Amino acid sequence: MEKLINTASRFDCKGEVVKVERYGHGHINDTYLVTTIGGPRYLMQRINHKVFKNVKALMENIVNITEYTYEETKRNNGNLNTVMVVIPTKSGEKYLEEDGNFYRMYNFIEGALSIERRATPEEFRLSAVGFGRFQKLLDSFPAEKLHETIKDFHNTVVRYNNFIKALEEDPLDRKKDCAEEIAFFKTRKHYCGRIVNMLASGEIPLRVTHNDTKLNNVLIDLDAMVASTVIDLDTVMPGSIVYDFGDSIRSGATTGAEDEKDLSKVNFSLELFEAYAEGFISEVGERLTETEKEELAFGAILMTFECGMRFLTDHINGDTYFRIHREGHNLDRARTQIKLVQDMEKSLDKMKAIVRKYC
Repeated sequence: MEKLINTASRFDCKGEVVKVERYGHGHINDTYLVTTIGGPRYLMQRINHKVFKNVKALMENIVNITEYTYEETKRNNGNLNTVMVVIPTKSGEKYLEEDGNFYRMYNFIEGALSIERRATPEEFRLSAVGFGRFQKLLDSFPAEKLHETIKDFHNTVVRYNNFIKALEEDPLDRKKDCAEEIAFFKTRKHYCGRIVNMLASGEIPLRVTHNDTKLNNVLIDLDAMVASTVIDLDTVMPGSIVYDFGDSIRSGATTGAEDEKDLSKVNFSLELFEAYAEGFISEVGERLTETEKEELAFGAILMTFECGMRFLTDHINGDTYFRIHREGHNLDRARTQIKLVQDMEKSLDKMKAIVRKYC
């Protein structure tokens, strides 16, 4: 711990750093809570530079986004205590390179928590308010100035091509045991280019997108029951707002776990979909184009389809990307996403009606 205290002390903290301890449940970066005497608490992270290979570009994105949201919040007389701020080093750098590792520091948002369990409809609505507000604050930010920290992250055409390549190579002779799942994705190939092509043609605008809009990436004050702050900005990149809305629904509007083997427990929840749509659209609805409004519901299908296809691709490839804890884990994950896509396809008209209701 002494070494981490020395590392944290190289940042421009108010007060003397006296304690550094592990914090949170993140799987990519190592996060630490920093306690000081005479000053506030902070969060320090060791950046996983094997995942995010260009740390400079990553931090340029995050600094630009946090500084912009701070100024927009200030201009709108918002609560600045709920805005993430990058704490520089004592020499003025935005991150620290030390012994082959990269560190950054943020202010610690007091009184707000990540929810790491299944959300109630009201909690899910609050997460939507948080992500919608994030989009609203960044509505005028030039998305093309952001670096692509993970190339083709939501380019579903590229994801499909990777899927086909995995099938052709089939390194562990696994595709023979999942013919039904393979057929499911092949028969829906037409989903893949829909939003990609609309972005390319300008039919829908390029926006700042978070790209990991899970419930636990919004801090919520459960005492006041208000959304506080959107966190985990590593995947903030140019993209479509349809992706962010859709990924929230994929991960949150379901009754089952992402790796549930009993598919009878995995169902799409229209109640949770409506709760999220209400919260999200209440913040950003006036800024959406008519085409974006029309595509929001399909975005839920697309992001679930894409995620399931990635799980199946990784299963075929030998589980080289997603961490597994049992044999066939990624195949189980693919099957839950297939079940959700099927449920959403049946509910699409109702989903569209809900979006129109709140728009």
